[in-house]
Amino acid sequence: MILSPLWLPVTLAAALFQTWRTAMQQKLRGQLSVNAAAVVRYLYGVPVGALLLLLYLLAFGGALPPVSGIFLLLAAAGGLGQILGTNLLIMSFGFRGFAVGTAYAKTEAVQGAILALLLLGERISPLAWCGIGVGVAGVLWLSLAGKGRNFGEVLRATVQPAALCGLSSGFFFALTSVLIKAANQALPGEDPILRALVTLVTANILQTIMQGGWLLAREPDQARAVFTTWRSSAQVGALSACGSACWFTAFALAPVAMVRAVGQVEIVFTLLFGRFYLKERPAAAEILGVVVVMLGVVLVLLGR
Repeated sequence: MILSPLWLPVTLAAALFQTWRTAMQQKLRGQLSVNAAAVVRYLYGVPVGALLLLLYLLAFGGALPPVSGIFLLLAAAGGLGQILGTNLLIMSFGFRGFAVGTAYAKTEAVQGAILALLLLGERISPLAWCGIGVGVAGVLWLSLAGKGRNFGEVLRATVQPAALCGLSSGFFFALTSVLIKAANQALPGEDPILRALVTLVTANILQTIMQGGWLLAREPDQARAVFTTWRSSAQVGALSACGSACWFTAFALAPVAMVRAVGQVEIVFTLLFGRFYLKERPAAAEILGVVVVMLGVVLVLLGR
């Protein structure tokens, strides 16, 4: 597969937008339930995604590709996978296993590489596989640093509910990546970025219908709160749409495994945000974890 040089900066932008969105979403934790906080990502992301699509068409031309049943099915499945992954990750926290749940969810990069190989036939070099492993180890270290856990405890905790939910969360996030790429490939046309933006808008609409319908049926008060918190919610939706636009574009331009591996720099951005914006001093263990993550990214890039 010939890689477009655009995939790397787009992936880094996706990780940055995701970190920014997560920071903004913290403001909603005391106002919205888990499901409502997730719905705002999609509901308010639809108009922003549509605007990005319109601007791209105006700037570069082209026409909207016709959608097929298989495209809609893949986009819906990918959107549902993201919803399930998010809910399972939050469930893992509820079992008093924040460190364990987060650590196992971070195996997403490895699971994504395996799923992309099995379902899409994407192959990467042995050096890139090594880089993925090193990067995951660094993210695991950062997830556990300062939380009173070590790798032996995490390994022994594999059968605990928090670990099982974390692994399942990582699986669904990885599956989402593969399904979204398959949806992109199911659209006709030569422009992968245009196809990615169409996939984004479609997936967000379907996610709004799926999780929004659940919210209306089970939490009608929270459904109203989604609109009363529109000032903060709209910012989260906008950042989510921009981040997803970058992720979907990167998946269209490069193998899923490499995108997810480089995307692990998200946790580095989180630490940088804490250091320079919140003035938090990183621990020595966190600095070591950052170095390991960056080493993994370098190996993935060398193994292109």
